[in-house]
Amino acid sequence: MTSLSDAELRALRNLAEKSTGKVTAFLNIADAQRLTELGLASRSRQGWDITAAGSAFLARLNPGPSNDRDS
Repeated sequence: MTSLSDAELRALRNLAEKSTGKVTAFLNIADAQRLTELGLASRSRQGWDITAAGSAFLARLNPGPSNDRDS
């Protein structure tokens, strides 16, 4: 699994919030560029956007509640 710095992880979470339509804080360009190099973000006319790989990365870090009733 890819290792991200705290700043890069904050930037990725910021992009995830942005993708839901929330107004988000300033994004560090160097962090966004690194996420783009890793395929976790992409550059668009509106700035940076989280990719499907970026969303999957966050989902692996923060799995949702289990649907397993036996646990």
